Amino acid sequence: MANPQLAVETKLLEATKIVEEQIDAEIEKLEKLDIDELESLRKQRLDALKKQETKKREWLEKGHGEYSELPEEKEFFEVCKKSENVVCHFYRESTFRCKIVDKHLAALARKHIETKFCKIDVEKSPFLTDRLRIRVLPTIVLCKNAITKDFIVGFDDLGGHDEFSTEMLEWRIARAEVIIYNGDLTTPPNSLNSAKKNKPVFGYRKKNIRDDDGGDDSDED
Repeated sequence: MANPQLAVETKLLEATKIVEEQIDAEIEKLEKLDIDELESLRKQRLDALKKQETKKREWLEKGHGEYSELPEEKEFFEVCKKSENVVCHFYRESTFRCKIVDKHLAALARKHIETKFCKIDVEKSPFLTDRLRIRVLPTIVLCKNAITKDFIVGFDDLGGHDEFSTEMLEWRIARAEVIIYNGDLTTPPNSLNSAKKNKPVFGYRKKNIRDDDGGDDSDED
């Protein structure tokens, strides 16, 4: 009868041998490079770092790295012209769930300086709100190259409750490809409690634009 432990050890040795062979191949490749080739690789790396730093300065000059408020709707169009990636939160001051979104977006703005994070009051942007057909608050509009790519409406996509994590919102935004994300886009972060997922928390007040505040009032338009 075969020894299971011996089989496992054999597989580990085989895997280790493959890794060692790959490392040896990389070392051999580097050893074969002459001085000019090494200098070329170094220059390419330095050029890439310089371009990255230049891009970072450009982003910061455009207000990236902070979560800012747009005073009027024409500013939304200006932001979309200047920044390739835009995340804009359409909110109402009296809506509790909009304040939850504010907290998460402020954290993400500092982390993802490649993207412009902003918000705009629907009371100050009636034309834009109507044009984008925003009917539930909060709504997050995701834009790339001045084109609206996606919407995050209420908290349905975030687990359907108020206690979703910043990582969960980050993952959802990343699915629209408006931030640089290194995780697995096919699977959301394991940050949601299954009981909370199934908890019915949504409710709406009767308004032209509904506040998704999860209250007891369940009337809709």
